[in-house]
Amino acid sequence: IECFNLLSVLVQDDWDIYSFHINSTVTGRYATTVITSRVANRMNESKEIEFHVQIPKNAFISKFRMFIDGQVYDGVVKTKEQAQQQYTQAVSRGESAGIVSSVGRTMEEFKTSVTVAAHKKVTFELTYEELLKRTRGKYELQIHTRPMQPVKDFKVDVYIYEKAGISFIDVKGGLSTKALANAITKTHADNKAWVYFYPTVDQQKTCDSCGEQGMNGDLVIVYDVNRDTGLGDIKTSDGYFVHHFAPSSLPRIPKNIVFIIDQSGSMHGRKMEQTRIALVHILNDLAGDDFFGVISFDSQIFHWKRELVQATSVNLEEAKEFARNIMERGATDINAAVLEGARMLNAHPREGSASILILLTDGDPTSGVTNFEIIQSNVRRAIAGKFPLYCLGFGFDVKFEFLEKMSLENNGVARRIYEDSDADVQLKGFYEEVATPLLTDVTMIYLGGTNLTQTNFSQYYNGSEIVVAGEIMDNDIETFSPQVVAISVRISPQKHKINCNFQNTSQTPCILTLHYNLLLIYIKYFCIVMHINDLLFKNLLSHNCWVQNSGPSFLVWISTNIFSLCTTL
Repeated sequence: IECFNLLSVLVQDDWDIYSFHINSTVTGRYATTVITSRVANRMNESKEIEFHVQIPKNAFISKFRMFIDGQVYDGVVKTKEQAQQQYTQAVSRGESAGIVSSVGRTMEEFKTSVTVAAHKKVTFELTYEELLKRTRGKYELQIHTRPMQPVKDFKVDVYIYEKAGISFIDVKGGLSTKALANAITKTHADNKAWVYFYPTVDQQKTCDSCGEQGMNGDLVIVYDVNRDTGLGDIKTSDGYFVHHFAPSSLPRIPKNIVFIIDQSGSMHGRKMEQTRIALVHILNDLAGDDFFGVISFDSQIFHWKRELVQATSVNLEEAKEFARNIMERGATDINAAVLEGARMLNAHPREGSASILILLTDGDPTSGVTNFEIIQSNVRRAIAGKFPLYCLGFGFDVKFEFLEKMSLENNGVARRIYEDSDADVQLKGFYEEVATPLLTDVTMIYLGGTNLTQTNFSQYYNGSEIVVAGEIMDNDIETFSPQVVAISVRISPQKHKINCNFQNTSQTPCILTLHYNLLLIYIKYFCIVMHINDLLFKNLLSHNCWVQNSGPSFLVWISTNIFSLCTTL
């Protein structure tokens, strides 16, 4: 689960960034990050300064302010339709303006500029918020700093409060080297943790990847929370509730898995080489009671075996040899390939197992059925809700929105694989997220609950987390009864009920009042953001997403008395 933060203030001679602070607060897996940069114009004339910040694509800006000569300029959220028009108008009038665009793997760049009078100061303050997602048994808060010059007052502060207790916390990343070890302070006490990073000016110049332009690197705060045997952690406040469900003591469920590999001509070179390497590593990780299949495709389908086979050592060696010899050529028939993978899984029903379909492709359908809607309809009909489809889109030429919609329609997710030197690591990392199913057909039931987010999940994997938020009818805690119904192999491969005990957060004393009060506030925020995410997913499923503008569009500008922020809604 990643929370990124990159600040880049571009300066000219005699500009002085005299203070640079990043303050992150995590409460109940809800992260709020405030970036504050204070800059002084030491020159005898007015100068323009630019402010750059990158935020996670799944985060949202909740506040942006500039303080100039005693005036405060606050950002205002606008609709998508107004964004580009107002940005163009602001630029044409010669006003300071900025726009947000996607950069890197998971980032979007927010930038603006402002003219500051001689010997005056400007303060930039940006706040963004994000739900932290548990992946492979941990939450991650990643903070990347690049102020573009050494800063005398340089501070990064991270505060974490988790009512259930923090099981471990660690600090990683490029700025956690020995050269900066004494600049990092980590404190962990039961349900609270603090991480401070206060490098000196000299350390900002001499550390790895640092220099005369100061810090350039990241801190990654990694942590997890305690899990009780009740298989549930429910927090309530003021009629709202959030349920985190992440059992870890359940036995793994054997899986049936089919890998569908695009070998069309566009996969030539490093993409195909990295795919072969990753697939061989993934096959090595299959358990002896798993069943699997591998097919590759271009305009035709190539089987290693036409049916699923058990992951014996002999079968795995043969499959790895098949993977090593996949060669790129031809066009791309996604429709036929996915339907064949679904057929293989449907032909191998196995009680007490979990079935998974994984598609890797780097392009659009160019052979066979090429209409997106028809492909989606065919795939929905073939899978019929019986197992999830995970789509991995390799590179930027692929119609990722199409893959995303097809995955969501079939209880899966889509992930973009970036064409970098670590693409094989990205592929293997995704597989590790779904490698160990613990529950299938999970249904979250809340008697006395209303306005619920998603409550049905095809599978639950070890190291992940199911999160449901909603409201308690009439705020009546006494009649609120949560239950989980799912299939596990602990007793028998049949559905059984798991009762989750919970405590009423609003009635539980807490020594650290500040963090406790923040928890009560963030429960409501958490619910609202989860509802927004649900609405975004529903909006994606209900539109022809491949003709929509992908990614948010932010706008900022400043005029006499107005500072505005426009974003896609």
